[in-house]
Amino acid sequence: MSISKEPYRPLIVAFCCNWCSYAGADLAGNNRLAYPADVKIIRVPCSCRVNPTFILRAFQRGADGVILCGCHPGDCHYTSGNYYTRRRMALLFSMLDYLGIERERTRVEWVSAAEGAKFAATMNDFCETVASLGENKRLEDLRCKK
Repeated sequence: MSISKEPYRPLIVAFCCNWCSYAGADLAGNNRLAYPADVKIIRVPCSCRVNPTFILRAFQRGADGVILCGCHPGDCHYTSGNYYTRRRMALLFSMLDYLGIERERTRVEWVSAAEGAKFAATMNDFCETVASLGENKRLEDLRCKK
């Protein structure tokens, strides 16, 4: 049995709003701006459509960090969706604190379609932060492991 000496690479789940942050991710790719391939992007119609249980389920299924990206407040395609997101995430952060999950493992960012560089920088920074925390084992479902 050989032991792998590869550096730890965290699994990041990114929920991205279709109208702004997903387009920002697309712009980052078009401009060849690098961010880790371990970021798995899930496109959602609006950041307010992300139910907090989606984030808990991501942690349960092995995510080391979850980031939610949406339009800047006031620029939401659905008028007030990101205001609902802000309120919902504030409550979720309290719950994650109660469950013992480090606050740094979850993040909310506002990224517009024209901010490809900001998207790449945000993902790089978030991946570094989560990598420094190590593997998340708090909500891990052992039945999901091979």
